[in-house]
Amino acid sequence: MKYSFLLFMGLLFGLSGTAQQAVDTVTVDNKYREDQFYLGISYNLLGGKPSGVSQNGFSSGFQLGFIRDMPINKRRNLALGLGLGASINTYHQNLVITEAIAGGYEYTVIDDNETPFSKNRFSTYILEVPFEFRWRTSTATDYKFWRIYTGLKLGYVFSNSTKFTSDLFSNKLSKVDDFNDIQLGLTLNAGYGTWNFSLYYGLNPIFNDTAIVNDSVIDMNDIRIGLAFYIL
Repeated sequence: MKYSFLLFMGLLFGLSGTAQQAVDTVTVDNKYREDQFYLGISYNLLGGKPSGVSQNGFSSGFQLGFIRDMPINKRRNLALGLGLGASINTYHQNLVITEAIAGGYEYTVIDDNETPFSKNRFSTYILEVPFEFRWRTSTATDYKFWRIYTGLKLGYVFSNSTKFTSDLFSNKLSKVDDFNDIQLGLTLNAGYGTWNFSLYYGLNPIFNDTAIVNDSVIDMNDIRIGLAFYIL
């Protein structure tokens, strides 16, 4: 019995030592990177609207992409980010876009009380290149942390579409030439853990200077307010 007990204790300490050795050999990744895949949803606003133009319904946006995280200090809580992504953005409003008989496009502000309509929107489909300066409280073993990321986002509008529907007529267009091909905006993403506030403020107009309504250039810009989700 005595020898059995000694054998049992020997095995127990042997296993304990092996387990302790395994724990001691676990290494921490000191070259870790954070938040390299992102997904976003937004409520889209139009800034600088012409007189009489108003939004109606829910104008939404969806963004996704990859950002290469490049830490710039030893602690790795400061970093630069450069990536590639895509977004789809829709705007419900009362500015109708139609093809002009003489060529080009016509823009008309309609009053829902005078000309009832069920749907009027335009959408943009954009390839985006985000560039960010990143601050966070993360460590190699802490996966929930505070973050503030700010920067610029360059976008190429590779396609667009419009849709108008009423009891009198309906109209659909795509690849309207009056949309600006290049979009540039300021970005801010801040939060803790999974939920992060997201803001995009367009620095240039959605349309180029050939888009005119009531003898004035349509100088509307894109403002997106929403949530961003990051995945390592």
